[in-house]
Amino acid sequence: MCAIEYYTYEDYKNWEGDWELIDGIPLAMAPAPLPTHQFITFQISHQLNSQLEECLECAVLGEVDYKIDEENVLRPDLVLTCEKLNKPYLSLPPEIVFEIVSPSTARRDEKFKFEIYEKEKVKYYVLVYPNDKKAKVYKLNNSKYEKEGDIITKYEFKETKCKVSVDFEKIFKRLSIIT
Repeated sequence: MCAIEYYTYEDYKNWEGDWELIDGIPLAMAPAPLPTHQFITFQISHQLNSQLEECLECAVLGEVDYKIDEENVLRPDLVLTCEKLNKPYLSLPPEIVFEIVSPSTARRDEKFKFEIYEKEKVKYYVLVYPNDKKAKVYKLNNSKYEKEGDIITKYEFKETKCKVSVDFEKIFKRLSIIT
């Protein structure tokens, strides 16, 4: 018989390195993101931040812990949140979660995190595929994600507290600088 140890947030916050915790099971994160990943994350963040100058309710955060419960802590690549932060982690669902998908993270992003974010009622879940130069946008509708499409141009997030958009075409065009 195989014994599996389960961990909680109390364990998680004492670990060295970068981890996520799903159903009490620790999952090591890859080494530092590749330049492509960092570039896309920065570009999305820059676009969103420039639109939030007048919005005093929402913020863009990168690689912040999202503590769902004692046995589930995720670290999305980028979020738009309207939660007042008085803890070292998010405790409420962000408005938008962005994950930059790589071959090593695809299963976790497309299956496990997809299901968790849907269950937690994150309004938008965006999977960005650098190699395919597209983003898959999912919008929560009646507690289920519906795919808005494979987006290669500008997309407007209409159901967030502060209206924002991301011009994926501009990001993917500039991606050639580093690839």
